[in-house]
Amino acid sequence: MTEILDKVTATPAALQLLAEIVADHGPVMFHQSGGCCDGSSPMCYPVGDFLLGDRDVKLGEIGGMPFYISGSQYELWKHTDLIIDVVKGRGGMFSLDNGREQRFLTRSEVCAI
Repeated sequence: MTEILDKVTATPAALQLLAEIVADHGPVMFHQSGGCCDGSSPMCYPVGDFLLGDRDVKLGEIGGMPFYISGSQYELWKHTDLIIDVVKGRGGMFSLDNGREQRFLTRSEVCAI
C-alpha cells in the first residue's frame, strides 16, 4: 500500500458528521468509491470491515480517521486534492452515513502536484 499524505481535507460539517459516527461506531476508515451504484461517494466503514488491496493509496486522514482510494482511481485523480463535505441525502448502501439524512460528498480541486 502506498501513502500519499495531505491529499484530503474535510469541511467543518463533515468533521461534525464524522464525530457523530465515531461516537456511535468507534474508529472508522474511509474508502473513496468509484463504483457505479454509489457513484463516487466516500464510503465510511468501521475499521477492519473493509479489506484494503495492495494497490490502495492512503491519501491522509480526516478527523484522525484514515482515508484511502484505489490505486487505479488515484491515477485518474492524482492531480486533485479531495475535500470531504456533507450534503442532505442518503449515504451509500454500506456506508455508516446511510440513514442519517445527510451524506458525505467528495469535492475536488486541481493541485500543482
